[in-house]
Amino acid sequence: MELQERLNDVRARISAAERQSQRPAGSVQLVAVSKTFDAEVIRPAIAAGQRIFGENRVQESQGKWPELKTETPGIELHLIGPLQSNKVADAVALFDVIETVDREKIARAIAGEMKRQGKTVRLYVQVNSGLEPQKAGIAPADTPAFVYFCRNELGLSIEGLMCIPPAEENPGPHFALLAKIARQCRVEKLSMGMSGDYETAVAFGATSVRVGSAIFGAR
Repeated sequence: MELQERLNDVRARISAAERQSQRPAGSVQLVAVSKTFDAEVIRPAIAAGQRIFGENRVQESQGKWPELKTETPGIELHLIGPLQSNKVADAVALFDVIETVDREKIARAIAGEMKRQGKTVRLYVQVNSGLEPQKAGIAPADTPAFVYFCRNELGLSIEGLMCIPPAEENPGPHFALLAKIARQCRVEKLSMGMSGDYETAVAFGATSVRVGSAIFGAR
């Protein structure tokens, strides 16, 4: 299939999953994950009406998105990969949403940088739902206290939680856990589900799904 066909297929599957779960149409946003793909590959997705994109690396994003954002107003760019402290200024300048707030040092740096730049970036806390040592993210048990710290100590508005379940496990329990923590934290947004499990994520309450290879093809 061509990219536009794959994109339309993903959109149709999200709509079907919304109906199956008796959720309102349009309640789940599609974040098209364009990491590793250059601007020429991304432009057809933009032409097909996609406006929300996800990237893993700040430096890679700086090489393509300033031009693409200038060409097409209204694009919303999400950082969905780990954020290093030396990239916080660049991330705040370029991204509209940072989904990977996962430690006190980064939260402090983001708060300071938003104040310095006079820009508000929407923020999600990344939760390491499988307690995987190689993955970033706050432990589930520590997430409510971390969200409280971000809100009350730093004045940050945390609008959502994000997780990446272990590849070899059933994602459903991880999605259910994230939804439970979100209720505890009074957080409304849930970023969960990728190309292999986004329909399952919709059933568990995802408000956005991060889909890359099902749209852009194998990397």
